[in-house]
Amino acid sequence: MRIYAIGDLHLPGGQEKPMEVFGAHWENHFEKIRADWESRVEENDVVLLPGDTSWAMSMEDAKDDIARIMALPGRKMLLRGNHDYWWSSLTRVRMLLPEGNRAIQNDAFDLGDFVVCGSRGWLLVSENAGESQDKKVFEREKIRLELSLQDAEKKAQGKPIVCMMHYPPFLSGEGDTDFTRLLEKYRVKLCVYGHLHSDGVKMGFNGERNGIQYRLVSCDALDFRLLDVTDCVIE
Repeated sequence: MRIYAIGDLHLPGGQEKPMEVFGAHWENHFEKIRADWESRVEENDVVLLPGDTSWAMSMEDAKDDIARIMALPGRKMLLRGNHDYWWSSLTRVRMLLPEGNRAIQNDAFDLGDFVVCGSRGWLLVSENAGESQDKKVFEREKIRLELSLQDAEKKAQGKPIVCMMHYPPFLSGEGDTDFTRLLEKYRVKLCVYGHLHSDGVKMGFNGERNGIQYRLVSCDALDFRLLDVTDCVIE
């Protein structure tokens, strides 16, 4: 079994949403992703998808995008991103997915060799941010992340824990955050995240920090190719 990750697919969701407005490299971006995916991923492999899967505003409009992803090889693990407005009911999302695939939302799933968990995260705010709206959401997301990590710890029984987040848990060159402290508390082996694009990619951290491997996997940061993270998880 190989483990791959790629995020921020930004499929159109029934809308006229040409991604080329964000740069010529986005032209036919899903065709590039699909070609790479089909050439490398086998049916027993796992693909981690940490959010912003579709621009759809409703579950009905997201169905075609989800079907396109589910038709590709491997077991897909989906997380909600900040643009996944179609993701309203976890029960309904899970009903869209064929057996063996999973939507992760503040919980964890045992994949045999490892356990995957995850939560969306939020914009990083300082401890002195007061009672701003971002601070309130940040505090809620900390609770949700810990719920997911607690479930993972329970199910892992010593197996590696992989955590998906949509927002980066910290930014390159900056210090610890409440998110990184939680990931370290529960001894996460690998954290994959997305959300960063264009010049923002430079703010992402790739590498090991305090015993955890971090990988930025937004699709344009990967040149629209899946990242093989197997060696980060299974030694």
